[in-house]
Amino acid sequence: MTRVLVLGGGPAGVGAALRLREEKKADVVVLERGNAVGGNAGSFEWNGHRLDFGSHRLHPSCKPRIMDDIRRLLGDDLLDRPRHGRIRLLGRWVHFPLKAADLALHAPPSFVVKSAIDAATKPLRRAAPGPESFASVLQASLGPTICRDFYFPYARKMWGADPSALAAVQARRRVSASTPLKLLKKILSQVPGLKAPGAGRFFYPRGGFGRISEAYAKAAGELGADIRLGHSVTRIEKPRAAGAPWRVKTRHAGGETDFEADHLWSTIPVTLLARMLDPAPPGDVLDATKGISYRAMALVYLELDVDQFTEFDAHYFPAADVRITRLSETRNYGLVKVPAGRTVICAEIPCAIGDAIWTAKDEDLGRLLAEDLAHSGIPLPVPARAVHVARLPQAYPIYMTGYEPSLEKLDGYVSGIERLLSYGRQGLFAHDNTHHALAMAYAAVDCLADGRFDVAKWDEHRREFATHVVED
Repeated sequence: MTRVLVLGGGPAGVGAALRLREEKKADVVVLERGNAVGGNAGSFEWNGHRLDFGSHRLHPSCKPRIMDDIRRLLGDDLLDRPRHGRIRLLGRWVHFPLKAADLALHAPPSFVVKSAIDAATKPLRRAAPGPESFASVLQASLGPTICRDFYFPYARKMWGADPSALAAVQARRRVSASTPLKLLKKILSQVPGLKAPGAGRFFYPRGGFGRISEAYAKAAGELGADIRLGHSVTRIEKPRAAGAPWRVKTRHAGGETDFEADHLWSTIPVTLLARMLDPAPPGDVLDATKGISYRAMALVYLELDVDQFTEFDAHYFPAADVRITRLSETRNYGLVKVPAGRTVICAEIPCAIGDAIWTAKDEDLGRLLAEDLAHSGIPLPVPARAVHVARLPQAYPIYMTGYEPSLEKLDGYVSGIERLLSYGRQGLFAHDNTHHALAMAYAAVDCLADGRFDVAKWDEHRREFATHVVED
């Protein structure tokens, strides 16, 4: 039978493993460097708490085929939850998802009035001269008020760059309400009687978001997939001749192991994949890996001796006067396993590897979080019992202006190698949701038949992937 070796045990990796085994298309080995599957969408244990790597939800827009599989795998443990978050906007709290009545009562009046004027005068606005950017696209569509007070300061924190230095695709793929009409539709979708199916709700697994990847991996294993945890890839040897196997060397606690396969499917960062290939890619391809980059993230967890910090599942902080971008409280997402009298809050702080945030001590980041919450009017009710920091080196792709030639060079080289597939969020340099990553996995399996991968069919799927818009 055809052998497929999958690099990375996130949703894209384990999703493909299960589908390949269910359809009896290949023998599968999954190599995951961590001690659990899920990657950035995984869960972990700390001080008796079951926690996620930041704030995660399964959105109702998930394809029915994939949603049916997740329901089958999780059963009653897949919870249907109401969204209940809020945004700190110019010092005031506004419910998120946006609600018309809440906006009228709690949003700063000047913000509402100026935003309405911007929407009414949209037909009169002209696009700024010169190449498009994140800033020019949103400025032309939403107007100066929302950009100045919400999207632009949030973008500077999220991606570490000025909005004018970010590519236009960052706006189109990251901002779902990118026009006044789309924004109005989002607000009206929360009004009783006008709600679309699933509006204002999300799915979440009892036991943590990582349960999705864990369920896929467990089911794949029961069908014969070999899931190897704690295996770090150190070298990827390309086939030396037509029909020869791929060879991958890994390092793990027990030493080193070599794996062979007919097809290599990689969900790791495409930059890392290219650098590990042997023989090495041409110099211009390696140079292209320097032209695209990922935003890192420090996740700061505080354990508190209270039953609940707030009633909200997530808080968003767009303003520059607060260093964190989002705060979540996992127990409010629907978890059951929570030690009595204790809760954990998680703050997300975008950063760069090696900067002051990335290298700060856990205790210092805990103090930073406490200061930001006090400044925002929601101080800690008690001193933190403990602090833990998780550091994600590749949290989000950064679409800088002019990144396209580098990505096209790199993607073109990797895509041109026979029996090699780079896919998933990291593999396609895509800022996507978990359900998008699973859609890529299912599409990849659909393209494999009788040991051959249909490249033309995959190209069709990729055109669909390009239309994905991230949902908050």
